Amino acid sequence: MINILWADDEIDLLKPHVLFLEEKGYHVETVNNGDDALEKVRQNHFDIVFLDEQMPGISGIETLMKVKQTHPSLPVVMITKSEEENIMDDAIGSKISDYLIKPVNPRQILLSIKKNLDSKRLMSEKTTSQYQQEFRNIGMTLGDNLSTDEWIDIYKKIVYWEIELEESKDEGMFEILKTQKQEANNLFARFVESNYTDWLNGNSNDSPLLSHQLFKEKVANEISGSKPLFMILIDNLRYDQWMMLRPIFREFFRIEKEELYYSILPTATQYSRNAIFAGLLPSEIEKMFPNLWLNDEDEGGKNLHEDKFLENQLKRLGKNIKHSYHKITNLNNGKKLADNIPNLMSNQLNVIVYNFVDMLSHARTDMEVIRELADDEAAYRSLTISWFEHSPLFDIFRQIAEKKCRVIVTTDHGTIRVTAPSKVIGDRNTNTNLRYKQGKNLSYVKKEVFEVRNPTDAFLPKQHVSSAFIFAKEDMFFAYPNNYNYYVNYYRNTFQHGGVSLEEMLIPVVSLVGK
Repeated sequence: MINILWADDEIDLLKPHVLFLEEKGYHVETVNNGDDALEKVRQNHFDIVFLDEQMPGISGIETLMKVKQTHPSLPVVMITKSEEENIMDDAIGSKISDYLIKPVNPRQILLSIKKNLDSKRLMSEKTTSQYQQEFRNIGMTLGDNLSTDEWIDIYKKIVYWEIELEESKDEGMFEILKTQKQEANNLFARFVESNYTDWLNGNSNDSPLLSHQLFKEKVANEISGSKPLFMILIDNLRYDQWMMLRPIFREFFRIEKEELYYSILPTATQYSRNAIFAGLLPSEIEKMFPNLWLNDEDEGGKNLHEDKFLENQLKRLGKNIKHSYHKITNLNNGKKLADNIPNLMSNQLNVIVYNFVDMLSHARTDMEVIRELADDEAAYRSLTISWFEHSPLFDIFRQIAEKKCRVIVTTDHGTIRVTAPSKVIGDRNTNTNLRYKQGKNLSYVKKEVFEVRNPTDAFLPKQHVSSAFIFAKEDMFFAYPNNYNYYVNYYRNTFQHGGVSLEEMLIPVVSLVGK
């Protein structure tokens, strides 16, 4: 039963209201002054307090402040005859839950109770009901022959409901969504398997925007002489993470356009990010820049020349402009860049690559503390928000907004929480990524992978005559038979990238303008 305390110096006149609430199943205790109200709160448990603003002895505002000192989470509804702004400000500043003007009627009181005590339950019930309808709609749509844009729409809906149901705490319905997402990923992998090489080779009328086309289509065309354009690539940023960050951005920016594009395969930094800045597919980069491109078997960093790729692409696009390129891989570099933002305002284009989300996902694998903090999808999203709000990147965005500059926010690939091992065997030169393998004489379970027997078909470097690429589908990860159980237990439920999934391939590109 819900217990209500109602403090009013005219409480006897409110007897009909009290009876109305008791008929609705609520237990109501009444007092006629602030001191008695405080005593009741000290001695008993109440779910909500109704407090008259004008009472003999200590005022309603004073009573409110003292209640909040000892019971900060207890909802308090202020009732007053006055509409004076300063009284309202005092009450709101003291964290009231609602504010009613006399004379109040029983329905107003009931609504206030429901709003403060039942809102989460009512919202949960409404969310569950709405998703039940959407579940049927998504299920029917998944049975269709979907286009690249329709897959984006499906994924947006799944992410929306994932976040909504997470807040509703309806575990049963959340499990249903989880199953539907798995089905969608299964069908999406088949879709990519059937169409990917056609997209790259110009043999499809339904080719999506891909990594190597992103800069030309979404960034280069926005460069103008009036104000600098910032392109900020947050490495490994999933669409659901962007959706959680979105309200923060809206405080400082106007969101002009919000889209998803398709990452190339492998959905790994070495391939997708180099493709973005070169404006070329991996085998084309290798051919044009033989001294700069490194294959999986080669020693050394694979993303050390993005600035040179960017400069070359700008020249090919006829953009002879003053620009900068910064890659941030640690906190100190981030702080230095934040301090240097005013000096970048004379450039027409400033490109910033911020690696933290990628480091977070890898740390999620390697560090026990992060493993505990980001135990599931919801925690991973929450950790992203906490990091962003306390990072130099937040300060960088704030400064850009103050200058009313345009920003393109994007990423190179997403990541997926892997749960199911898939056995693979390769020689000692096979790369270590858990979501894709490149090498010769690979042995694997064919139905669990998207295989590219001839890498040139997918514009991928071919290191040996018998070289092939395989990409893990859905939420699988590659595991070697040697020491299999240890390997599986260590990597299961970690966030990985490189393969074929909605989370890895469908990623955000957002156009912002400072308010």
